[in-house]
Amino acid sequence: MLLVLGALIVSYAQSLRVWFDQHQQISTLQQEIRDREKRVDQLDDEISRWNDDAYVKAQARQRLGWVMPGEIGYRVIGADGKPVGAPPEPAGPVDPKADEPPAPTWYTKLWGSVEGAGKPPQPVKPTAPKTTPKPVLTAPPKGSR
Repeated sequence: MLLVLGALIVSYAQSLRVWFDQHQQISTLQQEIRDREKRVDQLDDEISRWNDDAYVKAQARQRLGWVMPGEIGYRVIGADGKPVGAPPEPAGPVDPKADEPPAPTWYTKLWGSVEGAGKPPQPVKPTAPKTTPKPVLTAPPKGSR
């Protein structure tokens, strides 16, 4: 009887462990769903702000330094020569090698050798060595001495 009871406990323990693992996964996924719904609400709020003309004008003034017609815009220049309170300038490529094409990968090297194997090398034609002509010596005119 104890053997049967032990077998039942072991089989139910495995099922309970699987159930608890799945329950944990469900709880984690439900929390992720709530977080994403919150982010969607934030993005919807941002979209509604960008649909407002006053917000767009305020952002253009703040980020781009634009002024309305008839207004005069001023910029305060700091000691470093950059405008004070200006938005950060867009970052360009930090690495000068970023504009260069990527180095060939092992696959392109391999494929190049496969293409090269299908083309036999062209025989090199020997070229005749260039000989320089010997200078022609002429006698100076008789009356030049």
